[in-house]
Amino acid sequence: RKPYRAWVTQYRVSLDELPEPLNVPQPDHPTLRQRQQAFGYTVEELKMVVTPMVMAGEEPVSSMGTDTPLAVLSERPQLLFKYFKQLFAQVTNPPIDPIREELVMSLVTNIGPKPNVMAETPEACRRIKVQQPILTNADLEKIRQIADPHFKSKTLRLLFRVAEGPDGLGAAVDDLCQQASQAIEDGYKFLILSDRGVNEEWAPIPSLLGISAVHHHLVRECTRTEVGLILETGEPRDVHHFACLIGYGAGTINPYLVFETLVDMERDGYLPEGLDAATAQTKFIKAINKGLLKIFSKMGISTVQSYCGAQIFEAIGLNHELVDGYFTGTASRIEGIGIREIGEETLRRHKVAYEPAPIRQLDFGGEVHYRVQGEHHNWNPETIYKLQHAAQANDPKTYKEFAALVNDESKRRSNIRGLLEIKTLPQPIPLEEVEPAKEIVKRFTTGAMSFGAISKEAHETLAIAMNRIDGKSNTGEGGEDPERFVPLPNGDSKNSAIKQVASARFGVTTDYLVHAKELQIKMAQGAKPGEGGQLPGHKVDETIAKLRYATPGVQLISPPPHHDIYSIEDLAQLIYDLKNSNPAADISVKLVAEIGVGTVAAGVSKAKADKVLISGDSGGTGASPLSSIKYGGIPWELGLAETQQTLVLNNLRGRIRVETDGQMKTGRDVVIATLLGAEEFGFSTAPLIVEGCIMMRKCHLNTCPVGIATHDPVLRAKFTGQPEHVVNYFFFVAEEVREWMAKMGFRKFAEMIGRTDKLRAQKAIDHWKAKGLDLAAILKRPEVGPEVPRYCVEKQDHGLDRAIDWKLIELCKLAIERKEPVRLDLPIRNVNRTVGTILSSEIAKRYRLEGLPPDTIHIKFTGSAGQSFGAFLARGVTLELEGESNDYLGKGLCGGKIIVYPPKGSTFVPEETILIGNTSLYGATQGECYFYGTAGERFAVRNSGAWAVIEGTGDHGCEYMTGGVVVVLGRTGRNFAAGMSGGIAFVLNEDGKFESRCNMGMVELEKVVTAEDKQILRRMIEAHHKYTGSRKAKLVLDSWEAMLPKFVKIMPIDYKRVLAERKAAAAKGQAQKDKELVTHG
Repeated sequence: RKPYRAWVTQYRVSLDELPEPLNVPQPDHPTLRQRQQAFGYTVEELKMVVTPMVMAGEEPVSSMGTDTPLAVLSERPQLLFKYFKQLFAQVTNPPIDPIREELVMSLVTNIGPKPNVMAETPEACRRIKVQQPILTNADLEKIRQIADPHFKSKTLRLLFRVAEGPDGLGAAVDDLCQQASQAIEDGYKFLILSDRGVNEEWAPIPSLLGISAVHHHLVRECTRTEVGLILETGEPRDVHHFACLIGYGAGTINPYLVFETLVDMERDGYLPEGLDAATAQTKFIKAINKGLLKIFSKMGISTVQSYCGAQIFEAIGLNHELVDGYFTGTASRIEGIGIREIGEETLRRHKVAYEPAPIRQLDFGGEVHYRVQGEHHNWNPETIYKLQHAAQANDPKTYKEFAALVNDESKRRSNIRGLLEIKTLPQPIPLEEVEPAKEIVKRFTTGAMSFGAISKEAHETLAIAMNRIDGKSNTGEGGEDPERFVPLPNGDSKNSAIKQVASARFGVTTDYLVHAKELQIKMAQGAKPGEGGQLPGHKVDETIAKLRYATPGVQLISPPPHHDIYSIEDLAQLIYDLKNSNPAADISVKLVAEIGVGTVAAGVSKAKADKVLISGDSGGTGASPLSSIKYGGIPWELGLAETQQTLVLNNLRGRIRVETDGQMKTGRDVVIATLLGAEEFGFSTAPLIVEGCIMMRKCHLNTCPVGIATHDPVLRAKFTGQPEHVVNYFFFVAEEVREWMAKMGFRKFAEMIGRTDKLRAQKAIDHWKAKGLDLAAILKRPEVGPEVPRYCVEKQDHGLDRAIDWKLIELCKLAIERKEPVRLDLPIRNVNRTVGTILSSEIAKRYRLEGLPPDTIHIKFTGSAGQSFGAFLARGVTLELEGESNDYLGKGLCGGKIIVYPPKGSTFVPEETILIGNTSLYGATQGECYFYGTAGERFAVRNSGAWAVIEGTGDHGCEYMTGGVVVVLGRTGRNFAAGMSGGIAFVLNEDGKFESRCNMGMVELEKVVTAEDKQILRRMIEAHHKYTGSRKAKLVLDSWEAMLPKFVKIMPIDYKRVLAERKAAAAKGQAQKDKELVTHG
């Protein structure tokens, strides 16, 4: 072995240990506005992006999705970053939670040459260690001023001459690459690409183009590992900008202009009182770092070293010559602009900055909020007014005016479908021969907006409207009030036909599941794919807490991944679980459009889903990081076309329905989606606008002025939406669809699905950027025989007829019908999956959440249970297992009882042996569990009400827990209680090292001292011993006084605060009652 540690200690340099530089560049206030303009800064960015970051140290949050044009379709010059969309993981290689699982995340990197790893020499350690990739001006100067020749750096100018025009950019980039090669030959170890020096004569080479061009040039020359690449640039200020630069090869970045901007903001009094530029700079870097970790984690990447040069992006609107030359390997499917147009965009910004005179005031921008002189928005005052007036007055003429505004993309193109032309017949067929509107509206759904994101009134209005037209409304991921499952006296129903099952499993009970027509597994969301969510404590009122099985006032966290879906096989298991929970419901899977989504959709079809939803990037949201809204996902047109082509090519389309959503507004949108392959369609923003939304984009602030996205009673009183208005809107859309069908010659809607031959791409020859687009990839029809269906023609075979539960239902007939006790003793094998779930659904249909009396049905199994044993188990059912169980035991437990212990006569030590698999009790809401053995990883993840005793757990135990009680009689794995905001855990800490294995971010550790805690703990251990015969339980009970001090109580901080507040309020109320009694005698 070589002395690796000694080599690292001797040769690696830490940036923090380098001497402070003698000279650091200072702000140049007189030229700041011009340079900001040259780099495309806007007033809106300073207010809505930079300011929130420097105030809170976190990236800004926005809402309601994006409705501005794609960069390639915008009339305004756009930064090159805007042409790139972030990729993300869905289904396989799941995203990571960068906050609750920060133990695997790292921004630490070593920059500099990377010698051959096979040659073990000390020179391999001559690198600079940096704690995070954002360099201050002083940090960069430290590197510049290193005297050691092994670390010598050369600065290359990232500029091109304005006088050479747009064509000068390409030549300047090629020259930059040659300079980089020469610098390596000359022995330089660090190349600093710098765009300092922008003035009237010199314009900046876009930093993303510069870094990627040099990176790929050096890769092609096989010299990339001989040098470290550093960027000194004024361009980046958004998290996405930094992610792009790192993803295309930058080791570290010095965003000098944003730091200079902060000094200027302090000088002009734009920073909040008490915040100076130095503190603002620190907070800005912190915000960028947190945002970077989030972007890495969306793809399941945990370190910046893995992300650097990984190119986890798809380009929209760049031609293949540009991509092949400078962004080699990046997907870009519809062609677009080349390097000359990028030069033109750069020079247009530059011209505004310096001609005819240096600019003094920045452009407002209008990228987020609509402004008359700003960027075009599809939802603008005119379209909003027309739609609301049409729907509220039931006025077809005004709807046609609205549709004309939206559909007429020839004047101002903003999306891909605007470039598509529908081929019509010279003479349309009679309209009365076309399928009626009342059949077409059945294909419409409203989006997954949770009660929590929108108000009770807004949510219920949509449900009533969709039920009236036999369409489907969607619960979103917040659960649904069981009162809504009962029809109203007038025949209306507030029951949402689609019940969503998302990563947090909020409110997912047997009662919830059996009242669905469709159960939707949400893998991702268009406005923030690959991310979880967080509902702050102040938004969790009594009602929301009740529906989500949480505590009022305590924050709720949605994990980024489903912890029971790490592969397509896992997804197939959840589909099977949900089908068992409600055999009459269809199971759908929500994906977000990105390159490769067709392959995932093919997997979803093979996993037996009845429907796949392809969500576009422009869908709305109640709250999402602004960078995710703008840069996550791609337009549905691309995702839908890829999905249709892949499914048809693999002869899978005939057994699965396809839905799409993302800023659907008009009948034309529906028709184009149909021709591209969809048969169902989701609408979210448009129905909200019909209900009264005026696009204030304040959903995340709880201050919605029209009572839609708020839970403030005063604001909710302003809600004016009516189910009739929503019904009117959907019939207008359906009638417009019928008119298009008549023009194309289609009598039945199904005839139109997948008929891309009825579309032609318009050539945008009048648009300086869009003229290079080529939509052939979208319109391509798979070459298959006529026997291969283009739309769904058959039902999936879920294999439910082979489930053991049908036998259980027959044997438990007396218990189900008359509540008479039943005892069974049966064998079980690991092919028996999801045991007890169909049985529980039968009980829930009859008795709702109340279930049966305790232990009415007691089934003892002997053997090895398959996955999801006891999933969604209803109250009154006890499953006893002598043997072992696979993953997902007790998933969604809903009042039932599960007991597992080793086979009699087994020779292994139960206290040290894994008896149940990973992710047990995921999303459990009620019930009891006793396990004489240990669990795999993520035991009781998202538990919100079950009481469980176990001998030991793997990593991430009790993660995201919001309720219930867990007792661990042995050792836990790492990261216990991460994201735990409610409920209580007791751990027997015999080795005294539990604290090092506990994530202390949201909890504190206490001794078990109160009589109530002692009673709960003892009672649970006694039950554990009674049911399983646990030796450890007996030992604890026999030596109770000696063992009690070794227990640690894990108490969520927020939960403790809320309980104390409630106790104080109750005491105060009692004191007031006592006082009144005394007063009144």
